[in-house]
Amino acid sequence: MILKNKLLIYIEALFAVSVWGGTFVATKLALREASPATIVWVRFGMGVIILGLAVALRKQFAWPKRREWGYFALLGFLGVTFHQWLQATGLQTAAATTTAWIVATIPIFTALLGWMFLREQLGWRRVAGIALAAFGVLLIVSRGDLASLASGNFGVPGDFLILISAVNWAVFSVLSRSGLKNHPAARMMFYVMLCGWIFSIVWLFGFGPGLSELSALTASGWGSLLVLGIFGSGLAYIAWYDALQDLPATQLGVFIYIEPLVTLVVAALMLNEAIRLISLLGGALTLVGVALVNLPTRPN
Repeated sequence: MILKNKLLIYIEALFAVSVWGGTFVATKLALREASPATIVWVRFGMGVIILGLAVALRKQFAWPKRREWGYFALLGFLGVTFHQWLQATGLQTAAATTTAWIVATIPIFTALLGWMFLREQLGWRRVAGIALAAFGVLLIVSRGDLASLASGNFGVPGDFLILISAVNWAVFSVLSRSGLKNHPAARMMFYVMLCGWIFSIVWLFGFGPGLSELSALTASGWGSLLVLGIFGSGLAYIAWYDALQDLPATQLGVFIYIEPLVTLVVAALMLNEAIRLISLLGGALTLVGVALVNLPTRPN
């Protein structure tokens, strides 16, 4: 029975990272027919409904305290609206595979923020991991032409937006720690996603196309949005937080390494993105660097 439950937990974690690996491809496909504003509004509108139902069915619903709404609004802006603007806009020029490798560096930036603001120790192993992961990303973005770094003529604009999104998500993760002490993860994410979705309404109708793009979407466009909303912003979050309740964060974090590999395969099949040897090498170095950063520190 215990083995069966453990297997279910692993399946949930694998499901979540596999879906998230595919969302970069789904976003690229959706961008062929809709703007980032429309994609984010539809996607997270679905996510809010699914997460809200999950919280209600599990009887975890509770209204936040008045002073918490500002905190959730900040997290919603950073973790949903701004983060997704960076990624969706970045994916207009960045390759889905490159995006996945860059996003895999989020633990690196989380460790750096913890060191700078929370006085968390790095140590030589983590410093080496950060350097190795940075070198891996540079190999990927420059496609192996490290000489282009001197002139600054490397990568595409989207790559830099995705890199900023990785830093932004690390900031979001650090800021989320205090809220997770007072709320179950699914309930907290529901309120964060709700606030972010409200901000996306302002983006869509104040600065975006409104609802005009929805009527022009093809079956393929709606299919991409349904994958992003139902799976990427709904079911994957539920599965991930279920696994988080039963597995240590460091053990669960290993599954994140699967995400860029899923993107690599799906992007090759659906977007015809080339699988380059230099990208595989850079990706391997990046994942090894992230692993070094994530290894638990031995007590003195």
